[in-house]
Amino acid sequence: MLVDSHCHLDFPDFANDLDAIVKRAETAGIGRIVTISTRVRKLDALLAITDRFPNVYCSVGTHPHNADEEDGITADELIALTKNAKVVALGEAGLDNHYTDGSPAAQERGFRAHIAAARATGLPLVIHTREADARCGEILEEEIAKGPFKAVLHCYTGGRDLAMKAIGLGLSISFTGILTFKNSQAIRDIAAELPADRIMVETDAPYLAPGKYRGKRNEPSFVTETARVLAETRGVSADEIARQTTENFFRLFDKVPRPDAKAA
Repeated sequence: MLVDSHCHLDFPDFANDLDAIVKRAETAGIGRIVTISTRVRKLDALLAITDRFPNVYCSVGTHPHNADEEDGITADELIALTKNAKVVALGEAGLDNHYTDGSPAAQERGFRAHIAAARATGLPLVIHTREADARCGEILEEEIAKGPFKAVLHCYTGGRDLAMKAIGLGLSISFTGILTFKNSQAIRDIAAELPADRIMVETDAPYLAPGKYRGKRNEPSFVTETARVLAETRGVSADEIARQTTENFFRLFDKVPRPDAKAA
């Protein structure tokens, strides 16, 4: 069994064949899917999807690109929205200096509000960080000092320093199809070095299709390709990577029922 810990099933790319996409994931052995929120105000659309599929769960949060649009959403508002059984995480929230979407001040305010909500609820925060290693690391250190919280740096493309800082702070790191790209040796080197109990896999679908699927619309079933390359990178079997990353997922996203547990 594998898990796609991060995708976006509410995006228009999937509107016409969502049932088939989820079915293909099940057939490929993807036991759980988490569809990630990018706008708090559109949570209802995510919940409608999770209501349709027993093995699909969601988060609630504001992507840094939308930080100005949803500036001012408080930790208390986020906490209240996590009461739904299918909401199993906060985010994605964080910092993105690659594009000009979302002002730095609004991104940081949102990031800290999401951290506060994660700390209060015990749910994991899905962190988006791109070209912001130094500031992200500073904020993580400052916030951990206020009290522990669970988090994963998703779609990791940062440097070794931030990765090791995150690990030192007790956080996890997740890899997408970028891990499989020919020019991603630096990311594979980081992936090879990380502790086995802190790694996960995801698709970030519909983006970043891995390996042999590159250039196509990504979907949750393709997480098998990222897992295969992660196994090769770490010198272990595909079965071992599936076991490790799935166990890591359920330990971090502990609101998601395991296959042998009763449905939420």
